[in-house]
Amino acid sequence: MVPGPDLVRLRLALTAFFALDGFVFSGWVVRIPAVKEQTGASASTLGLALLGVSAGAVVTMTLTGRLCRRYGSHLVTVVCAVLLCLSVGLPPLTHSALSLGAVLLLFGAAYGGINVAFNSAAVDLVAALGRPVMPSFHAAFSLGGMVGAGLGALVAGSLSPTRHLWGLAVVGLLVTAVAGRALMRCEPLTPADGRRSERGAPRRLDRRTRALVFVFGLIALCTAYGEGALADWGALHLEQDLGASPGAAAVGYACFALAMTVGRLTGTTLLERLGRTRTVLAGGSTAAAGMLLGALAPSLWAALLGYAVTGIGLANLFPVAVERAGALAGAAGVATASTLGYGGMLLGPPAIGFMADWFSLPLALTSVAALAAVATLIGFATRRAHAD
Repeated sequence: MVPGPDLVRLRLALTAFFALDGFVFSGWVVRIPAVKEQTGASASTLGLALLGVSAGAVVTMTLTGRLCRRYGSHLVTVVCAVLLCLSVGLPPLTHSALSLGAVLLLFGAAYGGINVAFNSAAVDLVAALGRPVMPSFHAAFSLGGMVGAGLGALVAGSLSPTRHLWGLAVVGLLVTAVAGRALMRCEPLTPADGRRSERGAPRRLDRRTRALVFVFGLIALCTAYGEGALADWGALHLEQDLGASPGAAAVGYACFALAMTVGRLTGTTLLERLGRTRTVLAGGSTAAAGMLLGALAPSLWAALLGYAVTGIGLANLFPVAVERAGALAGAAGVATASTLGYGGMLLGPPAIGFMADWFSLPLALTSVAALAAVATLIGFATRRAHAD
């Protein structure tokens, strides 16, 4: 099927919002050390303040599905994008860990809301196109994150956090103005109240559907656990256990992120050729093997190869899980899967830390491989639901 101009416009607008989300979030992440110094927060108090992002995101994710059903995912996406861009400039204006945590609640709320909203719109678009294009949207997020992190690294020495992050806010608002106008001109593929019954009450999902949504959310959790673990502990493993220099250690996460981006860019072709079930099975098993190599390899180059293989394997598991949950239960399904996935990203770093204290960091990182194997088993067990 050749998509009409409205569907092409909608796909481009959603792609822009996915990229914007990654760009803004990564821009904030690279300035965390500078904001820590400015607020005078200790490592422990900074950790508590950073929980504001998590708390705001998780709470909002559980509510955004209802907002999308009532007002439509397009409007919610634009409103959350504006809030995201405005709130990213607030952290460098704070001077205590308490005030930092408060503004990060708002930032996290906007981040969680936009993720549910544009994923919901993307799920509807995937259904309308009849092609598994979900990975391309998440590739845009990854590319936006790489650009934002790279730009942040370049300007960190010359721009203050305030100027840098408010510069991001201005760029983000300009992108929102252009992409938001295009998005709002597109008729929603699912009406705001389209999943209601004839009597006007929201359609209740049966027990099997709710269980499947939860199971697909577990696949998202297993994937995001690995992303969070490698982001926070991957470089330390290379430096501490393999004797890599700080620069070489930093390459580890870059290899992982680049491989994940490439995997998502080719995800649509992979899904069309293999289907959802075999993509999940191949991705999960590849990630498990890659992480075993990355965690247990005795040399730096073998570990870097393992990180890259892990990125390729994990690349399309999260998009497939969210798309399946959304196809089953609409915005509520996307909200459930996203919340579980984000929970996995939060669970990964502290869980790795505890296991590293109890055993060793290399052994702790093998938990990423274990959860990738769990995702593979879940994918096999739900193969009939993948095929429906």
